[in-house]
Amino acid sequence: MDSDNLHLEISYLGSSGIVLSTEQKTALQVSLASVKQKNNFRKIFFWGKILGFKDDYFIVQGVTDDFLKNRKTLYSLNCMEWSNLTIEVTEKLMETASKVRGRFRGDPAHEYEIVEIVTKDGESTEDAHQIKEEERLACVIQMIDCEAAVVPRGAFKLTPEGNVLANNNYKGQDQTDASKLSSYFHFFPPENMHEKTLLAKASHDKAIDFLPPIEEDIPRGCWSIQSEHANNLVTLRSLWWPGLVAFNVINQPKFGYVYVGLGEKNQDLPFML
Repeated sequence: MDSDNLHLEISYLGSSGIVLSTEQKTALQVSLASVKQKNNFRKIFFWGKILGFKDDYFIVQGVTDDFLKNRKTLYSLNCMEWSNLTIEVTEKLMETASKVRGRFRGDPAHEYEIVEIVTKDGESTEDAHQIKEEERLACVIQMIDCEAAVVPRGAFKLTPEGNVLANNNYKGQDQTDASKLSSYFHFFPPENMHEKTLLAKASHDKAIDFLPPIEEDIPRGCWSIQSEHANNLVTLRSLWWPGLVAFNVINQPKFGYVYVGLGEKNQDLPFML
């Protein structure tokens, strides 16, 4: 969600229970203007909020020349003071973070200890791993970005140089297109796009069909899509990540997504569908 239009765009998600107080919106507008200038961001987006016991993490992401490459994430506990989330998310760190259960504390320095029983040669020993909450935060944000961040088809374009930019020719989608899952893409660096069949490639526009479509997500039914506001707005909800809601305003280049939740994936989803 573009921070420049935060006051307006957050209202599109009010029916989904995503709201910010007047004080929070004002603090965000003032502080993010400074963050944008200090970091030379072209755009800064309000990513959302992860709820904690002690404090909540307010999260934003800034971009420069490319909307996907080198995207920087920052977090704050008070909407005014921001810290760069510079943790390198490795495969090992992601594996450790996935084993942490329960809500976030709201303390970046808090350290979780994960104890596992390892059996070797008939003997069992305890194997302990530690992970800081700031590291867990980085992992969860990346997981949500990868699995649930979405944008409408055509909203971004891939240049011949390989840069991802906003598509100035995008004027929005009509009600019919906006109501289809095939009209939405994951907003995360694409992988294995070369594996698409020749038949699928034939109907694609390389400039705009460079992101993974959400209609191929497994299991089927992991997205909920519905029309609101007298059919002038379409919202998508991720059932994998409860709290992630995307919006798409009909026939206008207004769209975005926000996550407000506990930072926990719904692992029971395959058994619920």
